[in-house]
Amino acid sequence: MENKTITGRLTALRGEMKNRGMDYYMMPTADFHNSEYVDDFFKVREYFCGFTGSNGTLLVWKEGAGLWTDGRYFIQAAKELEGTGVTLFRMAEEGVPTLTEFLVSHMQAGEVLGFDGRVVTASEGLKLEKALKEKGVGLAYETDLAEAVWKERPVLPGGKIWVLPEAITGADVTEKTREVRSAVKISGADSLLLTKLDDLMWLYNIRGCDVECNPVALSYGYISEDKNVFFVQECALTDEVKAYFEKYDICLRPYGDITDFLSKETGKDSKVLVDKRHCSYCLYKKAEAGASLVEGKNPTERLKAVKNPVELANMEKVFLQDSVAVTRFIYWLKKNIGLMEITEVTAADHLEDLRRQIPGFLDLSFPTISGYKENAAMMHYEATPDNCKTLAPEGMLLVDSGGQYLGGTTDVTRTIVLGPISEEIKCHYTAVAAGMLNLTHAKWLYGCTGRNLDILARAPLWNMGMDYKCGTGHGVGYILNVHEGPQNIRWKYMEGVAEAVLEDGMDVTNEPGVYIEKSHGIRIENVMVARNDVKNGDGQFMHFETLTYVPIDLEAVDAALLTKETKDYLNAYHKEVYEKVSPYLSAEEAAWLKEATKAV
Repeated sequence: MENKTITGRLTALRGEMKNRGMDYYMMPTADFHNSEYVDDFFKVREYFCGFTGSNGTLLVWKEGAGLWTDGRYFIQAAKELEGTGVTLFRMAEEGVPTLTEFLVSHMQAGEVLGFDGRVVTASEGLKLEKALKEKGVGLAYETDLAEAVWKERPVLPGGKIWVLPEAITGADVTEKTREVRSAVKISGADSLLLTKLDDLMWLYNIRGCDVECNPVALSYGYISEDKNVFFVQECALTDEVKAYFEKYDICLRPYGDITDFLSKETGKDSKVLVDKRHCSYCLYKKAEAGASLVEGKNPTERLKAVKNPVELANMEKVFLQDSVAVTRFIYWLKKNIGLMEITEVTAADHLEDLRRQIPGFLDLSFPTISGYKENAAMMHYEATPDNCKTLAPEGMLLVDSGGQYLGGTTDVTRTIVLGPISEEIKCHYTAVAAGMLNLTHAKWLYGCTGRNLDILARAPLWNMGMDYKCGTGHGVGYILNVHEGPQNIRWKYMEGVAEAVLEDGMDVTNEPGVYIEKSHGIRIENVMVARNDVKNGDGQFMHFETLTYVPIDLEAVDAALLTKETKDYLNAYHKEVYEKVSPYLSAEEAAWLKEATKAV
């Protein structure tokens, strides 16, 4: 059945493309800062195709349209694109061209590719520029066609900024700025253009509310030896925040002044460090015209990723309280399933209510993923009140959730048995649990990246000829974005994609899974911190310390499929879960947890 809403919008867009002389028009998932999650104002791609996932690029041309997205969203995208006329291009699958390859093979000399250069990264824009120039294809990157078609478009967000207490941050702005300036100097630059929102929030010890679940504010920063300039919307500033910036001798400028500043107050003698992965193509081109650019990574990225002792101490406390809430949720769910009506949505709401009781709760760290049975096979499934399943005493519920607290950001997944499950599902669940526990107990020499360790999590599944189409782990922000780099745990080598050495103090998730379309999904996720271990003549060894303490559902574990070593890992983990969590539970909850964490 045709989705007339979407096809109507695409028809209107093609009309605007014709009027502006554009043959193809590209819409990624991003804001002006290449944020992973974006405010409603920036959801242009979603408006024109109906796909709601957090990653994907829509390309529209006269005869058709295509959406490129990754393996996390294949199932979801296929469902949401039905009736739209948009073709799904499954990224990284055999025989599927990249978007650039598609454009090179389809566009003709003299044609024009249009896009809003403010929401395309410099890295992507420059790659397109190079590839299409050889074809004689032009770029039109200074027009946002959504302005002409999307009549009810939300306004640009502009919430109030607030300042983190220094007792929470462990380092003040002066100390952080000193480290950044030192790193900029080492890079060969004399100044830094900072465009990544969570890096800006970290540097200035502030938080905002311009992106749902991510406490960031639309802003830019410029740091040189004698300048520290913060570009932000006036509506985001209170007198208290203005005084705070004045205290640290930080100059406040309007958000929209960034381009004029770069062209007028820098010069060709200036060497500005720019991170092409996050700076927009449009801003990059403007900066390039006014100064000499030094291309490199934001030094703030690594500095932010290595949590300091104050942050780690606060995180340990927050993760324990969050683990208590999730454990109580599992008990509530198992006790009440079949006795009262519970849906995917009301289950998620109950977990949120438990989190809200924790001192320092600010918000969720991302919209809760609550998927029952086959819905759990969609990795980033989001149930809504008018489109959700009612739970029954059978099968499993996957719940991936987290909270923002004044002291940390959490992310945890558990797949919970509600009733009878098949032996196949038990086999899959046991393999996922074994992989998670194997990675938890990794020991490695300093210098390894997540790619060196990923095999520990995947081996139980790979041995069965199975895999999951996503990474195994990502960094987690501190009262910031739930997804943070540069550290991650992934298996695949990709030409030109940088890897980050795991440093003492870096946190990372551990979340292997199984996703069987139209059947079930399984994910078990903890957050861990990389720590220094023994140091000897062979070098600095490292290990992980766990932050998350929530029971793994033994009703889905087939102990006969576990090695003795993995059984020991599971029993030791459950012993700690009971010891750490039970003091915060009622007598009835604690008695249940004792049984739920018994040795296998």
